[in-house]
Amino acid sequence: MYAMMGKLTAQADKRAELIDILKRAADVVAQLRGCHLYIVHEDVANESSVWIYEMWDDKESHDASLKDERVRALISAAMPLMGGAPEGFELRVVGGYGLKK
Repeated sequence: MYAMMGKLTAQADKRAELIDILKRAADVVAQLRGCHLYIVHEDVANESSVWIYEMWDDKESHDASLKDERVRALISAAMPLMGGAPEGFELRVVGGYGLKK
C-alpha cells in the first residue's frame, strides 16, 4: 500500500472554497483504479490549513490519477486559492485498524 499526507494552505477566507474542490476531487478519485481513501481534514489550530490523506494500491495508481483530466481540472481550480506551495509526505502503510487486505 502507498499513502500520502498533504498539507495545503489556503489564502485568507478561501479555505471553504478549497475544501469544496478537494471534496469533489475525492468523488473523482473514488472512481479510479487503486484508490482506497481520500480524506479531507480541516486543521483545527490553523484556519488556513487543510490536510489530505490518501491511500492507494501503489504509487503508480496515485501517479496515474494525476493524469486524469478531471483531476487536472480540479487541481487547476484549486491553485489560485492557495497561499503557497503544497507540502506532501509519502508514507508506506504498515498496519493499523480499518485496513482491508
